[in-house]
Amino acid sequence: MKTIYYLFFLSIFIGNSQTSIDKDIIDIEDKVIEWRRDFHQNPELSNREFKTAEKIAAHLKGLGLDVETGIAKTGVVALLKGDNPGKVVALRADIDALPVTERNDLPFKSEVRTTFLNTETGVMHACGHDTHIAILMGVAEVLANNKDKINGTVKFIFQPAEEGPPPGEEGGAKLMIKEGVLENPKVDAIFGLHINAGTPVGTIKYKKEGIMASVERFVIDVKGKQTHGSQPWSGVDPILISAKIIDGLQTIISREAQLTNEAAVITVGKITAGTRFNIIPESAEMIGTVRTLDQAMRTMIETRMKEMVETIAKAYGGEASITFQNNTSITYNDPELVDEMLPSLQKVAGSEKVEIMKATTGGEDFSYFQEVVPGFYFFLGGMTPGETESFPHHTPDFKIDERGMLLGVKAMTQLTLDYLGQ
Repeated sequence: MKTIYYLFFLSIFIGNSQTSIDKDIIDIEDKVIEWRRDFHQNPELSNREFKTAEKIAAHLKGLGLDVETGIAKTGVVALLKGDNPGKVVALRADIDALPVTERNDLPFKSEVRTTFLNTETGVMHACGHDTHIAILMGVAEVLANNKDKINGTVKFIFQPAEEGPPPGEEGGAKLMIKEGVLENPKVDAIFGLHINAGTPVGTIKYKKEGIMASVERFVIDVKGKQTHGSQPWSGVDPILISAKIIDGLQTIISREAQLTNEAAVITVGKITAGTRFNIIPESAEMIGTVRTLDQAMRTMIETRMKEMVETIAKAYGGEASITFQNNTSITYNDPELVDEMLPSLQKVAGSEKVEIMKATTGGEDFSYFQEVVPGFYFFLGGMTPGETESFPHHTPDFKIDERGMLLGVKAMTQLTLDYLGQ
């Protein structure tokens, strides 16, 4: 009988606790939207998020959290210690904008201009990072108001330069990890989200294992022999060799990659060669990207690209070499962590609104955190229900429905409480 009474009163306590948190979340929606509009109107590029970081830090300090600034140049990290002991969970939001000139007609439209890589351009939150910041600021406030319900510690990570640091600089998740963001205290798991303009508001999408691709930048240098355009037999044409290499690389995808397992992409995005119409040049350069969702496929593709580049060039009398630069790893959702936390997402969104998705060939440097600790990364709906088309991320017309952000606050809050409550 005592056990029955205990469970009865415990259920009432838990129910009241949840009601209190739900109210706090609903009450904070207007603030989250206001913060998002401010960040949208005042965007800053990677490793230059100075004012953005100041606003974030001021909010977190106002909540009484332990705050560190200047992490990985402009990052902000804050600790919230619950009233009860337990694990450490990290929540991450990216904070940088893009060199994109906004075309939306919004009262909080970005009018910011800058020079990026010697080109004058606008600056815009064209990927939704402004919403990520506002959502995590909201989560921080809700959890700070409910410390008594937290078993453990929450580490809030506001990360700069997700879109990649400027040439010649370090930045992003890699630099944060290098500077110890996952230590002191040591993080046990990490959660992150990305708003999606093509997913209806109220919907969450996820996938176990690889959800976003590794991103490799490659450079192929081709060496031939310069000659007059009227006498190709007296030289070695690096442009012809480049064409043959491009053609050959695609056979790795179409004939060697087991695409029934995961998708893979090889794209040559830039070719530079020659100075004049009647001169076969001495050299050519190709720059492109490789996207993979499986580590074994990634290794195989890079090995075969190297072999093919060198062999094709030699077959046509020239030389060629290839170098790779890793931009992101595979965004890999730990299967056990996903299984444990999926009920939390279903609780806040409804089971029918939490959907399994196919992997995307876009990249995310959240992947570097997941190489160190188990992580779960998911997509949050940002498209107005009923719409059938949306403007892609990284474009001047990109926009999201702000009503989608409240579910983001709910999801990250519930994940945190449930993970620490295990």
